[in-house]
Amino acid sequence: MTDEIIVKTKNLRRTFEFGETEVVALDKIDMEIRRGEFAVVLGPSGSGKTTLLNMIGGIDKPTKGKVEVDGKEITAYDKDKLNEYRRNDVGWIFQFFNIVASLRAWENVGLALEFKGGYKTPEIKKLSYEILKHVGLKGKEERFPSQLSGGEQQRVAIARALIKKPKIIVADEPTGNLDFVTGQKIAELMRNLNKEEKTTFIVVSHDLNITQYADRVFHLQMGKIEKIEEHPGTMVSNKVEG
Repeated sequence: MTDEIIVKTKNLRRTFEFGETEVVALDKIDMEIRRGEFAVVLGPSGSGKTTLLNMIGGIDKPTKGKVEVDGKEITAYDKDKLNEYRRNDVGWIFQFFNIVASLRAWENVGLALEFKGGYKTPEIKKLSYEILKHVGLKGKEERFPSQLSGGEQQRVAIARALIKKPKIIVADEPTGNLDFVTGQKIAELMRNLNKEEKTTFIVVSHDLNITQYADRVFHLQMGKIEKIEEHPGTMVSNKVEG
């Protein structure tokens, strides 16, 4: 990890209108994420975590303020440019995996390359097999989601996020749908991949246990960053597989 900034938000604000009521989801968020960092945004439900992630991931736009990724202001992008950004530069990991039930593990992973374009099926299959081995799923490439455990399905989702070599990976409650032990294994896997691939991870969670893997923890409360903690992020094993 370097001190180079890859993600920067400035005066970020997001409000939603419900009739005559204005709800403030994010309020003047100034945030910087370093390249190669494993950053955790911690906060209770309703604190604005997912809204913040949606801004960084290009799914939503702020009411005010801006988001810069790798020196480019993504909040100024038009629809086509934003689609390109999401397709090429961002890997998503979701709480409920978001993998396709009718596709095999390698086919789910390969979707990221199909959407990116420029790859033929044999190459997609080869690369998918390689990344699935890297996340500990060697021998399970041809299985459907129904034949995989929850932790294995999340590993498929992580492989799908990694395969296109994005600039950042954003994870929305990635351990929230898993039991404690499996959740810890997934958190450790992400941290190991962060170190090995030098890919920036931004993880939002309400789970305190995940902070042991973080370089820094951003505490979010009522749409505001209350404090930022430096963490050693030393909870890393020597290998990814297993």
